[in-house]
Amino acid sequence: MALVSVGELAILIVEPSHFQEKFIHAELEQLGCQQVDTATTISQALDFMGRHTPDLVISSMYLPDGDGIDLVSQMRTDAKLEGIPYMLISSEDRVDVLDPIRQAGSVAILPKPFKINDLQLALQATLEFVDPTELELENYEVSELRVMVVDDSEFSLKHISRALENIGVNNIVRAHNGQEAVDALQQQTFDLIFTDFNMPQMDGEQLTQYIRNESNQPSVPILLVTSEQNETRLTGVRQAGVNAICNKPFDTQQIKAIIKSLLAD
Repeated sequence: MALVSVGELAILIVEPSHFQEKFIHAELEQLGCQQVDTATTISQALDFMGRHTPDLVISSMYLPDGDGIDLVSQMRTDAKLEGIPYMLISSEDRVDVLDPIRQAGSVAILPKPFKINDLQLALQATLEFVDPTELELENYEVSELRVMVVDDSEFSLKHISRALENIGVNNIVRAHNGQEAVDALQQQTFDLIFTDFNMPQMDGEQLTQYIRNESNQPSVPILLVTSEQNETRLTGVRQAGVNAICNKPFDTQQIKAIIKSLLAD
């Protein structure tokens, strides 16, 4: 289905508060969204998604039968639901609580109250997943790019890989930690590497140091995709040699722009 505007998105709101649900619904209508359904619990949401596949699920963090982490985790472990974009709207701001949502692959995490411009940007990001446009590069055939994605979160690994596939990148090697990435680097060459920061055995900074100082591909572009908020630690990985840093959740348009910039250089 070719979508031309956010008005054609089918959206499911999962929100136990009648007031909050009406507010989100009204903001979506203001942005032109016409197909909006609602649920108040995880079980209702999963039942609805079993019968009708939405283009986007927007949920609160805390629900009567669980939380947003439970909901997105169940979506990501169901083959029929794992590709549905997910957005969290919550007053929760604790990094450790929000991190599983980031790792599971979300198009946005918006605060309560949120700005309508931020909601609009999140809807545009959703379109990039639902109706993707292929990445265009001057010096590369996108379908021939050799990319490695390194992340210890299976949810995040699938989410990043799916986003890359949506823009035409098909040759993707997946690694669950830095050591697996080292093994892959010793067997083949890559045009681009996506890596997480916090991983067991060998983290993103150690992997970057290995690539720059010990591998046979010291100049391969490295993009760090991370939920890490500690600037001191991020400074360390910059100094190790990453070419760019992108936050989780990421915007596909941002990823496209970064890839174009890295491969142009």
